[in-house]
Amino acid sequence: MSESFRELLETFENPHPNRDYQIDTVCPEFTSVCPMTGQPDFGTLTIRYIPDGNCFELKSLKMYLQQYRNHGAFYEDVTNCILDDLVAVTQPRWMQIVAEFTPRGGIRTNVIVNHTAEGFSNAPG
Repeated sequence: MSESFRELLETFENPHPNRDYQIDTVCPEFTSVCPMTGQPDFGTLTIRYIPDGNCFELKSLKMYLQQYRNHGAFYEDVTNCILDDLVAVTQPRWMQIVAEFTPRGGIRTNVIVNHTAEGFSNAPG
């Protein structure tokens, strides 16, 4: 699943690789499918990262995320797969994804996953 989706992600060269700076990208219309019920799950993804050599291109990110609209996966799996794919293509110094899913049955679920490159000690928080 994830590796075929990963092919949609494009990158561009970090214009300031000598500086640690954080990029925050908010995706308020994320949709996936519950593997138990087949019902759509809606959420907001916040992707925060400190780039190293590459940044991800936003249109390709949009096309990549749209692939999850027809894919059945639990919140935890979706969030971790997205982190793995983005780390694989950008090799950031640090990355965090916060997935805030719309309440279902009165229960709200947020999944937070992090990646820190080996040797990088300037990770936020």
